[in-house]
Amino acid sequence: MEIVSVIGLFAPLFSHRVWDSALVLVVGAILAPGKRTVSAILRVMGPSQAENYQTYHRVLNRAVWSSLNASRILLVHLVSVFAATGPLVMGIDDTIERRRGPKIAAKGIYRDPVRSSHSHFVKTSGLRWLSVQLLVPIPWAQRTWGLPFFTVLAPSKRYHQQQQRRHKRLTDWARQMLLQVRRWLPDRAIVVVADSSFAALELLWALSQLSTPVHLVTRLRLDAQLYRPAPPRLPGQSGRPPKVGKRLPGLQPLIDNPYTPWQTVVMPDWYGRGDYSLQVTSATAIWYTTGRPAVPIRWVLIKDPKGQFKPQALLATDLSATPTQILQWFRLRWQVEVTFEEVRAHLGIETQRQWSPKAIERTTPTLMALFSMVTALADQLQKQQPFDLPNAAWYQKSLPTFSDALALVRRQLWQLQTFQSSSAEADMVKVPGELFNTWSDLLCYSA
Repeated sequence: MEIVSVIGLFAPLFSHRVWDSALVLVVGAILAPGKRTVSAILRVMGPSQAENYQTYHRVLNRAVWSSLNASRILLVHLVSVFAATGPLVMGIDDTIERRRGPKIAAKGIYRDPVRSSHSHFVKTSGLRWLSVQLLVPIPWAQRTWGLPFFTVLAPSKRYHQQQQRRHKRLTDWARQMLLQVRRWLPDRAIVVVADSSFAALELLWALSQLSTPVHLVTRLRLDAQLYRPAPPRLPGQSGRPPKVGKRLPGLQPLIDNPYTPWQTVVMPDWYGRGDYSLQVTSATAIWYTTGRPAVPIRWVLIKDPKGQFKPQALLATDLSATPTQILQWFRLRWQVEVTFEEVRAHLGIETQRQWSPKAIERTTPTLMALFSMVTALADQLQKQQPFDLPNAAWYQKSLPTFSDALALVRRQLWQLQTFQSSSAEADMVKVPGELFNTWSDLLCYSA
C-alpha cells in the first residue's frame, strides 16, 4: 500500500517495540486537527485510555533513534520521486518557533520576522530552527514547493554562554548541514538559495572548496569589495602570493553610470506579477575582505525599469551560470517561507508542548518533515485517486494545494484499520450520505 511504502521507510531506525509507538505518533500527527501534542494524537488514534500512555512520550524524550538518519532517508526518497535527474535546487533559512516557559532551556529572544518591518522592530521569545528544503516542481500542483528534510535547532548566543559552550552562528550551522547533504548525495549537482544572512565569505569558501562544490545563490551588498583575479606569480618572485588583483569599481556606481551595459530579460511569473521585464548586468569577480577568504563569484545587478523595487545585487558561486538562471534560482527562495507558513497552519508547529531538550530537538523537525511525507504520499495516491477539490459558488479551485494533499492522505488513513477507533460491538448509527460527506470534509480539511 502507498502509505505503508513511504512511512515504512523509517522502520529500520527503531526497535520493534518503539516503532509501534512511533507509527501511532506519525499517523496521529497527520490526522489530528489543532494541537499536535501527544495527548491530542492519542485521542484521535484511539488509545486515550491506555494506562501505558507514557510509552508514547518516551519515543520523543528517551528512545534511541537517529533523526539525522531519518533526514537522509527522507531526502533520498524525495529525490527519487521528484528530482531523479538534473541539478538539485535547495533552500535554506531559519524560522522562529514561538515558545515560552521556564523549562525550555534553549529558547532565546529574537527578531520576529512576521511582526517586524524595516521601521518597526518586534522581539519574540522562542526557538530558532534552521531548515534545508528541497525545491522541486510538483506536477499536479503546477508549481514549485519547498520540501523540508533536514531541520536543526540553532540556539542563541546567550544559551551557549550559559552552557559554557562555543557559540555556533547560523552560517556555521549552515556549513555543517550542507556538508552533510553533500555526503548524502556525493554525485548530484546542488544549488542552494538563501537570503542575505548567509552571504558570508567563510560559508561560500567552504562550500566552493569541496571536490564536488555546493553552489550558493544569495544577495550581495552593493558596497561589497570586488577585485580582479590575482595576477600569475612571476618566476623568482618573493613574498606571499597575493589573493586578489586590482580592485574593481563598486556596484553602486554602476547603477547610475550611463555606460553600464544593461540587458533586458523577461522573467515569467515574477512573484505573481506575470511576465516582468528587468534590466540586468553581470560579470565575474573575486569577493574579498581583509582577513577573510577570497571567493570567486558571478554577480548580477538588477534594476527595475518600472521602479517598483530598488536596485539590488545577487551572487552565485557557479561562475558558469547565466544571469537569467541565477534569477530563476533565487526566485525559488520564497517557497521556503511559504512552507514555514503551511506547517504552522496545517501541521501544528508552535502547538506542541514538549519541554525536555531531546523531545524538543525531535518534535519540530518531525513536524517539518511531515510536510514532505504528506506531499510524497499524496503524489502516489493521486495517481489512483484524483483530488476532489472543494469548490463553492464563491470560490472555484482549479489546482490542489497542500491542504488538499493533506485531506487526500487523511481520507486514505481514515479508511485503514490500522488503529483502534471503536470496539467490535459498538452500536451502529445510520447517517445520511450528504451529512457524512460534510463531516468528512470538515475533518479532513481541519487545520
